Amino acid sequence: MRPVVRLLAALTEAFPIWVLICSALALVRPTLFTWFSGSLITLGLGIIMLSMGMTLGFDDFRRVGREPGRVLPGVLLQYTVMPALGWSLGYLLALPTPFAVGLVLVSCCPGGTASNVISYLAKADVALSVTMTAVSTLLAAVMTPTLTALLAGNRIDVSATGLFLDTVQVVILPVMAGALLKWRFPRVIEPALPVAPLVAVVTITLIVASVIGAGRDQILEAGLRLVVAVFGLHLLGFLLGYLVGKAVLGREVAARTVAIEVGMQNSGLGVVLARGNFANPLVAIPSAISTVAHSLIGSLAAAWWSRSTAHDAPPTGGPGQP
Repeated sequence: MRPVVRLLAALTEAFPIWVLICSALALVRPTLFTWFSGSLITLGLGIIMLSMGMTLGFDDFRRVGREPGRVLPGVLLQYTVMPALGWSLGYLLALPTPFAVGLVLVSCCPGGTASNVISYLAKADVALSVTMTAVSTLLAAVMTPTLTALLAGNRIDVSATGLFLDTVQVVILPVMAGALLKWRFPRVIEPALPVAPLVAVVTITLIVASVIGAGRDQILEAGLRLVVAVFGLHLLGFLLGYLVGKAVLGREVAARTVAIEVGMQNSGLGVVLARGNFANPLVAIPSAISTVAHSLIGSLAAAWWSRSTAHDAPPTGGPGQP
């Protein structure tokens, strides 16, 4: 059984490679992935969030009450600095309206589940990463639609109510259902836990490749400005997250964790919200590129940090196993 678990973990940790390969293939031959569209994307994100809930469990939510001071910096940056960066980069680079709105939308999304894997690889605090992801995800039902409407409402018609209902449907309910299943049926759920992260990786890869394939011509036309905007959003998120984490929490491991959590968004949620609430399909493209961007940046940061052991060593445990 151990070799199987190790193989599943290795495939999961190769997440950035799968995203990069499939995104490149989607640009060359879109039809390989564009079949995964419409309701399949919504269902896919629901499966990802259900897997996340099964991996987390209620113990991770209880941890928030015991250590709010460690959790708050990352969550606050997630919903202040990142939205401000998304709006500013769209304005400064004069992105076309659909791309600018899409950049704002993804910058207002909660932390992504891939951040837990990257935190593990970077020798950061996996338990803290999981808790930050859980809190920002639960807050997303209110914060994502509110901030998107506030920052992008003057450029395009934004339905905060629609965004709220979709966030509850595809994020909050599946996460809580997964946590409930783990709590009520732990023996039944336990065999599925090693597979859950890989299921999430495969699903998000399909979502990203589908959106990139569908918007191939517009992505190639937008070119450098769009790529610079999306990569700039995540690079600055990582940098500011690290600096603030170091200043506020004073620990190298905590600073790495905050940097990863702030710099990596739930881009799959951005895709689903864009598809369901905006008439222009181009609004979803920054979220798709975002997945490639934050995965590459996170992987490079993890490779760098994994070579240096921080003085305050993080707790042991893998992603979703704090």
